[in-house]
Amino acid sequence: MACAFTFWTCFSLRNEYAKVAEMRLHYLALINCRPDQFTVLVRNVPPDQDESVSEAVEHFFLVNHPDHYQTHQVVINANKLEKLVQEKKSKKNWLDYYQLKFERKQSRPMTKTGFLGLCGEKVDAIDHQIAEIDRLTKEIAEERKRVKSDPKCIMPAAFVSFKTRWGAAVCAQTQQSRNPTLWLTDWASEPRDVYWDNLAIPYVSLTIRKLIVTVAFFFLTFFFVIPVTFVQSLANIEGIEKRAPFLEPIIEVYVFMPVIL
Repeated sequence: MACAFTFWTCFSLRNEYAKVAEMRLHYLALINCRPDQFTVLVRNVPPDQDESVSEAVEHFFLVNHPDHYQTHQVVINANKLEKLVQEKKSKKNWLDYYQLKFERKQSRPMTKTGFLGLCGEKVDAIDHQIAEIDRLTKEIAEERKRVKSDPKCIMPAAFVSFKTRWGAAVCAQTQQSRNPTLWLTDWASEPRDVYWDNLAIPYVSLTIRKLIVTVAFFFLTFFFVIPVTFVQSLANIEGIEKRAPFLEPIIEVYVFMPVIL
């Protein structure tokens, strides 16, 4: 009887798995293809004196995945450039605000050039924002040129695209090198889900940060248990009398008061 029940259970599970797999393949065949389904994030590319990071990535995947490799994009540390772009957007928003204010009141708005506009020289707000936007535009152009030409801005990581999903899946789920700390691969997130600032952080630094967070979480949990245990010991009257004997008269009055009433 037990053998028959086991056989029926395995047979049912096999049929259910086949149905689920068929439904999943049918769904994947109907939806539109997304770039992240064909792309893998490669980290910790080993340095090479004779090749750049881009050349090393291309050479490595042409040798190890010749039938499925399509193209790649090296990760560039453009955090400073991003900050300048965000600052320029903020200045444009302030410029629009001051221009609307000028149209309503027909008087030139004024602002101070110091911290948060609370101190410093008082100047025309519209002219000041236009000058700041021009300055940031020049800095953005210079920073963009520096990022493209400076090899220090190129990080040892890249987004590698494949011709098929199968090729991307094989690359993302297998070890690419004898050294398990080199050529680390993982599925690439959607562009809107990527936190681009973190891509410029070295792999060793990320590992150290994860270790610090794990240790901090352990100590937080460990020390949190102490007050919880103490409060739990006071959850009944006997525990309160044991932990705080000086409250015993008050507890006796509180316990016998309903009986008297």
